[in-house]
Amino acid sequence: MSVGTPIERIWPAPVTGPLTDPQLTALYDRAPAPRLRVNFVASADGAVTLDGYSAGLSGEPDKRVFGLLRMLCDGLLVAAGTLRHEGYRAVRLSPGRRAWRRDRGLAEFPTLVVVSGSLDLDPAQACFADAPVRPLVLTRADAAPPAGLTEVADVIRCGADRVDLAAGLTELRRRGLGQLLCEGGPHLFGALTEADLVDELCLTVAPLLAGAGPGRIAAGPASPPRHLPLRHALATPDGMLMLRYAREPLPTAR
Repeated sequence: MSVGTPIERIWPAPVTGPLTDPQLTALYDRAPAPRLRVNFVASADGAVTLDGYSAGLSGEPDKRVFGLLRMLCDGLLVAAGTLRHEGYRAVRLSPGRRAWRRDRGLAEFPTLVVVSGSLDLDPAQACFADAPVRPLVLTRADAAPPAGLTEVADVIRCGADRVDLAAGLTELRRRGLGQLLCEGGPHLFGALTEADLVDELCLTVAPLLAGAGPGRIAAGPASPPRHLPLRHALATPDGMLMLRYAREPLPTAR
């Protein structure tokens, strides 16, 4: 199949020539056990945004992998602040990616899962109002939903003073969402790391310096370091890197 900017594997075993979508899918494939994967893009000096948004750090190859990761997941986890700031729309897939999911017995679309301690959400936002699958919202016990939210989403209460992410993930997996993809933001990533819930990090490094100001991909209270070995490194001709870190070894690449 034809692709735009070529992506090549440079480590651990270089592959000559651009990777096709099936090859990329095999590199990022679904795990045999429940898994939480986090996906971020950052500048070479660690910034998580450019001019306030992540889009300025991305590019066609990153968006290609971004779309494949959405195709592979059961549930798409995102913090309410990121949902509002980035203007999330309904989580939809191309016909080819929907067919890929159907062929494997998966739901045609992944389920959007929003993490919100305050339930400061707009039911009219397209990610709710136009969703092909009813979204889920993880919140704390006494948060009051705004008018109309429960008409477009299921609210799951887990935790008293704040959202208990471990309990929330357990409930999501009970509902069949075993392969979870988190797209941020930094405070949610930091909280997931603090709770030792992150199994994998897919990090795109853009070949630019953003300078002082923007924050890192993780934010919040300090937590112990977590060892996360590098599993593969992909690169584009212009120097963009796509790195995959994961807890356990992956199957030997074919």
